Amino acid sequence: MLIGNLGKDPDIQFLEGNIGVAKFSLATTETYKDRGGKLISQTEWHTIVLWRGLAELAQKYLHKGSLVYIEGRLKTRSWEDKEGNKKFATEIVGDNLIMLDKRNDGSHGGPSDIDGLNGGDTSAGDDGPEVLPF
Repeated sequence: MLIGNLGKDPDIQFLEGNIGVAKFSLATTETYKDRGGKLISQTEWHTIVLWRGLAELAQKYLHKGSLVYIEGRLKTRSWEDKEGNKKFATEIVGDNLIMLDKRNDGSHGGPSDIDGLNGGDTSAGDDGPEVLPF
């Protein structure tokens, strides 16, 4: 699980069968004090990949700077470049996404828009009124 800010707007592509896949960079920052009491911040960049409904949601609601909570799994892929060198990339394939930005309309003080979305089920369920993103 990661909490961070998008480094750029999600890039979405549609594969054969109209299957959406979104990719974006996510910055996570760890802040701590060193032995001397000086505050140290370290930022790590991650590549996030979202599929199907989550990809479309990302395209519609996420933008550079958005604060999100992502749950997912690591996926490492490899390929050969033009010179025949083997290259590797490790990405996080998101299974669950929670948007943490505050709403722009000021009507809600907590996490925004839609809480607890996952790749397979975006229905509201039977535990109260339906939460809509608009």
